[in-house]
Amino acid sequence: MEISLFELMGGTYHREGDYFLPNLLPPESISVGIWGQRRKHYLKTQREPIYTALLLSGKLDSHLSKVDAQAKAMFFQLVKRLEKREGITEQLKAEDQMEWVRQMNSARNRAEEVIYNELIYA
Repeated sequence: MEISLFELMGGTYHREGDYFLPNLLPPESISVGIWGQRRKHYLKTQREPIYTALLLSGKLDSHLSKVDAQAKAMFFQLVKRLEKREGITEQLKAEDQMEWVRQMNSARNRAEEVIYNELIYA
């Protein structure tokens, strides 16, 4: 039983002239949101050895995606908790929109600070 070199190497090939070249596809990229991009920027500028290690090991995108998902979930939970604790309601929105916007912006900013300190800059 004879095994060809192509069977041993696996994958698919195409012929160009006298040569068989592998059909190479770039690895699938994982979608990274704004929190993942912020984490990437922080690692790249402030923690370069960690960034390089993640990049070279091929784990950077999965790390950034994981941080992004955690940050999104944490952000919405914190904002909802602050809304409830501080009485930011739809009634306030109907009665005094500017006050509602001020309080919501304050809650969002505080939630962002928590995320920066616990996930992005950790």
